[in-house]
Amino acid sequence: MYVILGPSGCGKTTLLSLMGGLDSPSAGQILYDGQDIAKSGLAKHRRCHVAFIFQSYNLIDYLTPEENVTLTSKLPPLPILEQLGITKAEARRNVLKLSGGQQQRVAIARALASDAQIILADEPTGNLDEDTAGEITAILKDSAHKSGKCVVVVTHSNELAKEADVIFRLRKGELQISTLSGIPPQAASSRNR
Repeated sequence: MYVILGPSGCGKTTLLSLMGGLDSPSAGQILYDGQDIAKSGLAKHRRCHVAFIFQSYNLIDYLTPEENVTLTSKLPPLPILEQLGITKAEARRNVLKLSGGQQQRVAIARALASDAQIILADEPTGNLDEDTAGEITAILKDSAHKSGKCVVVVTHSNELAKEADVIFRLRKGELQISTLSGIPPQAASSRNR
């Protein structure tokens, strides 16, 4: 589980958009499994390799939570929604009738239910209370450690960052390793060049 920290406006969300194939770099390449995603197809990359948790949810607003999750998975949607605190009754309501925190949980459920190997999350706990944020952090961490997914989170939350395996800081257009579990920042930086 990777966390990217940095001040507002430094490019964290842009970096996620580039990694996820929502945007193209003005120079250089974005590689996935050694292949340039622009050459293999941005749409294919988004469809097959990445799942997004957007800060603004990006749910299909005329659908229910169950229907939103079904868009990304063939598995039954209710178990993952219930794991994230959405009741059976809430799962069958229009998403616009849910609170912001509930909508964020649906967005997270949609990403977790996907077969994608990479989860890109933009402030996934930003609209949640402290207890729920802790639960969501644990679920993201389990997705990385137990399900083998690569979870990349952009956040301002120090609590979420403490749970990461690797913390990056985006400063002045450069992504720097801040800490790697159990290794001091200086050693981590020189080790992973």
